[in-house]
Amino acid sequence: MARIIGGIGTAHTPTIGFAHDRQSPSDPVWGPIFSAFAPIRTWLEEQRPDALVVIYNDHVTSFFFDHYSAFALGIGDSYAPADEGGGPRSLPPIAGHPGLAQHIGQALMTEEFDMSFFQQRPLDHGVFSPLSMLASHEPAWPVPIVPLQIGVLQFPVPSALRCWKLGGALRRAIESYPEDLRVVVIGTGGLSHQVHGERAGFNNVPWDEKFMDLIETDPVAITEMTYAQLAELAGFEGAEVIMWLVMRGALSASVKRLHRAYYLPSMTGIGMVLFENQAEPPTKASVEAYRRKMGDQLRGAERLEGTYPFTFARSTKAYRLNAFLHDLIVPANRARFLEDEEGAFEAVGLTTEERDLVRSRNWRGMIHYGVIFFMLEKLGAVIGVSNLHIYAAMRGQSLDDFQKTRNAQVLYSVAGSEAKT
Repeated sequence: MARIIGGIGTAHTPTIGFAHDRQSPSDPVWGPIFSAFAPIRTWLEEQRPDALVVIYNDHVTSFFFDHYSAFALGIGDSYAPADEGGGPRSLPPIAGHPGLAQHIGQALMTEEFDMSFFQQRPLDHGVFSPLSMLASHEPAWPVPIVPLQIGVLQFPVPSALRCWKLGGALRRAIESYPEDLRVVVIGTGGLSHQVHGERAGFNNVPWDEKFMDLIETDPVAITEMTYAQLAELAGFEGAEVIMWLVMRGALSASVKRLHRAYYLPSMTGIGMVLFENQAEPPTKASVEAYRRKMGDQLRGAERLEGTYPFTFARSTKAYRLNAFLHDLIVPANRARFLEDEEGAFEAVGLTTEERDLVRSRNWRGMIHYGVIFFMLEKLGAVIGVSNLHIYAAMRGQSLDDFQKTRNAQVLYSVAGSEAKT
């Protein structure tokens, strides 16, 4: 079984990434940032974890307010640095851990956390600022990550207590994963700072020190605070430290602190802690019961002949092909596809198998591959194939034979002014 070997709390201010990329460890202003991270970096090099779960918030870079979620989990296989306005940082993409991520996602949904899930989204300084100090990335990052994004910018946001409970659920999810992985949980954010309004530049060093005391010895006290109370003490953006509670909630009640540091160079209190987890492993019986509960909702679906639930595994496998078909909702992409299918395939790098499935209009084959039906009806609308033709093909019937099973013999597709007939 997987186990959590430690937890890290760290600021994620872009100051950290700036120091890493452009400054020297010997500089008197920037050097303390390097020094503060050094013991944690050494510990990670010695422990060699198999995965990092990184709790962060996106800064309206990869997520915007057209669809803003409280909890969004990355389930993909790779994450690139985001362009936040000045071009992406010169860092390589970091590998994801789809197996662990998808297990965590299913577990958190089982525990009634209403998650959203993402793939192929770049990650901003919320992740890469601390990571660039915590691990060498040349020629590649040494450990994959599972990114967990908390929506703390648009209210209402998850409470401190909800984040604490999420940490407990995260612990149970990780400890029920069947592979023998050594996992480190990283909570990011803060410490005290405010970057908007007339209160911009607010800091509270005594509170920052008190917060790091509480996160170690009495995290429940923080869960009893409202966001407004945290904002009063830490600055409005500084209240994002509720994300540290996810990390702390994933650890044992008593932890061993291995490192603690604090530095305030400018706008944000840069604090960090390293905890060694002291948890006893769960019993085999409790893990087996937890896994059974995770499977309850789809148990029995495998007996439904010709039925293929759209699971994380199917979504990640067929992401590229689903994305290609989804993008046919853009008029320019439709026009290009109708004019030059092969060029459209080449532009997005479809595999030979994926191209063959689309060329041959192999509707059932695309379902088997992992395409969700609602991408098929988009393709059908573009090329003038009705939904009924697609249904019949998936059943291996002619249209006439399939129509005999319907109460009315009609043809239709998704409505639209450009839909072909």
